[in-house]
Amino acid sequence: MNSLLTKSAAELAAMLHAGEITSVEITQAVLDRIAAVDEKVHAFLYVDAEGALETARAVDAAREAGEDLHPLAGVPIAIKDNIVTRGKPTTAASKILEGWKPPYDATVIKKIKAAGLPIVGKTNLDEFAMGSSTENSAFGPSRNPWDLDRIPGGSGGGSAAAVAAFEVPLALGSDTGGSIRQPGAVTGTVGAKPTYGSVSRFGLIAMASSLDQIGPVARTVEDAALLQELISGHDPHDSTSLADPVADLSGAVAEGAGEPGAEGATNDKPLSGLTIGLVKELEGEGYQEGVLASFHETVEKLKELGAATVDVSCPSFEYALPAYYLIQPAEVSSNLARFDGMRYGLRVEPEEGPVTAETVMRATRAAGLGHEVKRRIILGTHVLSAGAFDAFYGASLKVRTLVQRDLEKAFAQADVIVSPTAPEVAFKFGAKSDDADPLAMYLNDASTIPANLAGIPAISVPSGLSDGLPVGFQIMAPARQDALMYKVAAAAERAAGKLAEESPAKDWEE
Repeated sequence: MNSLLTKSAAELAAMLHAGEITSVEITQAVLDRIAAVDEKVHAFLYVDAEGALETARAVDAAREAGEDLHPLAGVPIAIKDNIVTRGKPTTAASKILEGWKPPYDATVIKKIKAAGLPIVGKTNLDEFAMGSSTENSAFGPSRNPWDLDRIPGGSGGGSAAAVAAFEVPLALGSDTGGSIRQPGAVTGTVGAKPTYGSVSRFGLIAMASSLDQIGPVARTVEDAALLQELISGHDPHDSTSLADPVADLSGAVAEGAGEPGAEGATNDKPLSGLTIGLVKELEGEGYQEGVLASFHETVEKLKELGAATVDVSCPSFEYALPAYYLIQPAEVSSNLARFDGMRYGLRVEPEEGPVTAETVMRATRAAGLGHEVKRRIILGTHVLSAGAFDAFYGASLKVRTLVQRDLEKAFAQADVIVSPTAPEVAFKFGAKSDDADPLAMYLNDASTIPANLAGIPAISVPSGLSDGLPVGFQIMAPARQDALMYKVAAAAERAAGKLAEESPAKDWEE
């Protein structure tokens, strides 16, 4: 494997700045790797070799001309295929959008293009981001590079698998209930959900608008911070966008990692003065023994780095999962009503009877939507109906408020709170068939959902292995305190080490 592929985005950026390599060299190495290994991983739904190399050549020319470039200019990136890219396929892994090419770019894509990052392709996901394993993709599942018989998490399994397989150093994902963090946990990558509103959602195909958030996927905390800095900022096209200035996340990473100061001294206690809360409701029953062992080992190492710990309780977390799976389908029912076979995407006319708007919509949605999407639309439509609204949707919104209040109380006792990212390591394909029991699949999101309900930032950092498979360590911070989250994440990474170095994908023959 080309040695460039194992380097972090920050390392590649430094080499580009120093003139040691060119963007074309890196981009070609990435494209060669994708061509060699993606048949077994299936991380990508679309690869844009021509477009990526065109950007790489333009960046190299600009750098040679002495132009002032973004620090990440020339570093390749992959995009989850529910983020629209002008003139390039955007399917959300659904047959109903197969072949659709959007007429505009998402705001985050505009930022990436302006910064000069070659976009190598679009990654696989659960259809319309509905799932926890990427088994619900209409175009087949992605596979976990640590064990190709196991799931890479979901819904953003393609982005996580691409980064874990050394196919690309950076990727974008979207996180509605853990769809960046949970794949990060099971593939040994870093995945972050920013504070709701800090990154524009304009151009993200909406699934659940009050929960969705675009975020970075990377192999190191530093890379995730650099990418989040790039895509953050106010956007007038997004009514939920925050007007806050972009935080110095990379500076927070350096502080948490204890990097040498002005006199070269390394800070051995970078977390001194910080208190970390251990959430009682996010460990214990339902969590694998190896996952909990890895979690507590990381907590002990953070204490060695100066952190104090305190037990906190969030009783409403017991109801967060069922509340989420009522709020989210309700918003799904509303958002997916636009896919009607009339304006764009798939159109199927009925084989018999009159061709009307109603019959075309029925035939198109029957043919173009998968079973999990249909299940959530049906559930959401029922939840919003007159007879069920107060009992289900209204009650779920009350639980959401309780989750927010419990988190406020927890953050009054601790600067950040931590938990395992997922209750178990990656499971084998078919082990949680949602045809038999969809609730078994939903339980994988138990640790990650509260952050989405509250709109707070959360990140998953690799914390070690259990039975040879990655385990994730989740850090949650108060809203708008993403920098604090990254500081603690950098310390956790320092404590646990960079798991990608142990990945079996490094030894694949190309």
